[in-house]
Amino acid sequence: MIRAGALLAAALVLAGPAARAQTYPSKPITLIIPFAPGGSNDIVGRAIGKKLTEAWGQPVVVENRGGGGTIIGTTAVATAPPDGYTLLLVSPTFTINPAVRKSLPFDPVRDFTPIAFIARAPLLVTTSNKLPVQSARELFALARSKPGQITYASAGMGSINQISTEQIALSAGVKLMHVPYKGGAPALNDLVGGHVDMFVSSVPQALQLVRGGQVKTLAVTSTKRTALLPDVPTLAESGETGAELGTWWGIVGPAGLPADIVNALNKEIAKMLASPELGIFFANEGAESETMTPQQFGDMMRLETARWTKVAHEAHISID
Repeated sequence: MIRAGALLAAALVLAGPAARAQTYPSKPITLIIPFAPGGSNDIVGRAIGKKLTEAWGQPVVVENRGGGGTIIGTTAVATAPPDGYTLLLVSPTFTINPAVRKSLPFDPVRDFTPIAFIARAPLLVTTSNKLPVQSARELFALARSKPGQITYASAGMGSINQISTEQIALSAGVKLMHVPYKGGAPALNDLVGGHVDMFVSSVPQALQLVRGGQVKTLAVTSTKRTALLPDVPTLAESGETGAELGTWWGIVGPAGLPADIVNALNKEIAKMLASPELGIFFANEGAESETMTPQQFGDMMRLETARWTKVAHEAHISID
């Protein structure tokens, strides 16, 4: 009898993950976006939340918790119960923060569980119409002739704009002058006005200005051209290799998230990324969806953090 009871208990333990995966989710999921509403992170997060809601029949409540350079919203997920009901949309800032900040209230590796990669998109090397260059080659030649005199805008210290521009500058062997703004919109406004020379922008942010001829786009930072601006060459085509980079999005949860829940989320997100609807959505954002295993996604983020740490050290970028 004791042996039979022990076998039954063991069977229930073994069945636990499978049973949990079948019942998950049994209540609403909160997807925290650590940015203010309206930007690309918010748009992507809401698109994923909508598709998860449709697939599982449980509401995915998108909650914007901006502030502190994404630290407020990220901390909320780091300290949440690891039950799959509190998730975080992450983007390059998640890997940049540990590179440019001396201290964080969380450890990006130890305190989170990678779940699913979503998509990636190139950045655009844009310049003011007043700058007398027509290509990336000419831009870097001008910058070499005037060390530290060509100005570049960013959405703030430690932003993807700043660290990407510094990576490009290091690869090209040039020195630029950083002009930080409180967001991408005022940075672009001053680029249009000719008050700064250069801005490395996301595709959606600058696309209409480029098409309207208000700014120039000299190159894309990806390994291939973007379909939204097919005539714009890559940096590699312009003679500058080693600066292939871009923005991306993914989903993580708190540390200790059960593997069956992680796998259920990863599988469902991969399925929705293959849908024509999301294919069109990402194409309009200048992005391409891409699937990874949780392990691959975690490895990618660790490699990117190491890359940004090197750039931050060489370019002397520090927020603290």
